[in-house]
Amino acid sequence: MSSTTRDEETPAESAMGRLRQGRGFGPDAAAWRPEVWTELDEGVRAAARWGTWRPGNRHDWLTGGQPGGPRALFSRTPSEAELVRALCDPDGRVREAALAHAADRPALLPLVAVRATDWAAPVRARARAVLAGVLPSADAATLALVAPVILRVGGRLRGGEGTVLLEERLRAAPAEVLAPLFPHRDRATRRLALAVAFARRLLVPEELARFATADPDPVVRDRAADAVVAAGAPDGTLGLLLGARSGRIRAAGVTALRGAGRHVEAEPYLYDRSGMVRACARYVLRQGGADPLALYRAACAEPSAVPDRAPLGLAECGERAVDLPALWALTGHPRPLVRSSAVAGLRALEVADHARLLPLLDDPAPGVVRETAKTLSAWADRLPEHELLDRTGPGRPPHVRVRALRLLREHGSGAYEETARRLAEDPDPEVRYRVGRELGRPVPQG
Repeated sequence: MSSTTRDEETPAESAMGRLRQGRGFGPDAAAWRPEVWTELDEGVRAAARWGTWRPGNRHDWLTGGQPGGPRALFSRTPSEAELVRALCDPDGRVREAALAHAADRPALLPLVAVRATDWAAPVRARARAVLAGVLPSADAATLALVAPVILRVGGRLRGGEGTVLLEERLRAAPAEVLAPLFPHRDRATRRLALAVAFARRLLVPEELARFATADPDPVVRDRAADAVVAAGAPDGTLGLLLGARSGRIRAAGVTALRGAGRHVEAEPYLYDRSGMVRACARYVLRQGGADPLALYRAACAEPSAVPDRAPLGLAECGERAVDLPALWALTGHPRPLVRSSAVAGLRALEVADHARLLPLLDDPAPGVVRETAKTLSAWADRLPEHELLDRTGPGRPPHVRVRALRLLREHGSGAYEETARRLAEDPDPEVRYRVGRELGRPVPQG
C-alpha cells in the first residue's frame, strides 16, 4: 500500500500557527469540534515546554501581579494569543493567573472548560469558578461553543463538575436559549439539550413525534418516543409513531395503543418485520383480551392471504408439537418472504431435520437461502459434505454457492480452502466479489 502525504493542516495546527504569529483564532473557532481544543491545549503546552516559544519574557503582562490574585494587579490586558498561551502553559501558576481574564473572553471558554479538569487543584478551582459565574447567564452562542468541550472532557478523572454546571444551566435556560442547541453538530451536546427539553416538556407531542420518527440519531429517537408515550400519545402522534421506519419507534407506538384503549389496532403489527414490534403487539392484544396465538394460527391456515411474517410470529409464541406442520407447509409458499419467514420460524423452534432443510438451500430467493443457511449452521458439522460441495459448483445461482461455501467452513471441511480459492477466481463476478470479501482479498476486476 502506497503512503500518502497529508497536505492540509488540522484546525489545531492552523491555530498553533496563528498563535506563533501573535494572532487570535479567527471566526472558524466557533465551528471547531471539541477535540480541537484539547489538541490545541496539548500542542501549546508542548511548544512552551520544549522551547518552540521562548522569547525573552513569555508572559510580560503578568509583571506586577501575583498568579491567582486580583485582576487589577496585572500590568496590562493580554491579547487573545497571549492569553491562550498562558491558559495552556506548563506552569500551573501561570494557568491560574490567566483564568482571571478568561471570564470576559467567551471565545476562550472552551479552554476554561479544559482547565476545569486540570491536575492542579488551584487551577481547577479557579476554572470552575469562572464557569460557575459565566454559565448561568450564557446565551445560546456561548453554550454552543463551550458545551461540546465540557462534555468531551467530562469523562476525565476530574471532569464531572463542569458537566454538572452545564446541566444546571440547561435545566434553567429559557426555551429560546435551549432550542438553538437542538441541531448542534456535536452529538453529545445535541443529545443533552434535547434530553433536557424532553424532561422539561418544552416540546408539544407533535414535535416530539417528529423527532422520534425522523431524527438521524437513534438515541434521540428513542428518548423522543418515550416522551411521546409519557405525554399520553395523543391521536395526532400515534400515526407518526406507528408509521416510523425504526422498529423501536413502531414498538413504542404499538405500546401506546394500550394506554389509548385501542388494543384491537395492534393486530396488524403481529406481522411486523421487527421482532420487538411483534412482541409488543402480542402484549397489547393480550391486555385487551385477545389471543395472539389463535390469530397467528388462523392467518397461517389461509395460504392465499397469509401475511409475510406470520409464520415467524407463530413460531415465536406457538407450540412445537402443534405448529410445525403449518411452518413446513409454508416453506413451499409462492411468496419468498413467507417462505423465508417459515424457515426462520423453524429455526426459532430449533428444528434439526437436516434432510428436509437441505433442499431449501436451492430456493431461487436469496432470502430463503440465507435463512436456511442460518438454520443449518448450528448443525453444519453433521451435514453431508458432498451436498455442500455440489452446491458450490458452476451452474448454481451465486447466492446458493456462497452460502454453501460458508456452511463448508462451519462444517470444518478439509475441502473448504481449495473451494474458497476456486470461487475467489470464479468467472461469475458476483461470486468473486462476495467470496473475495469473505477471504479479505482484493477483488479481481473484469
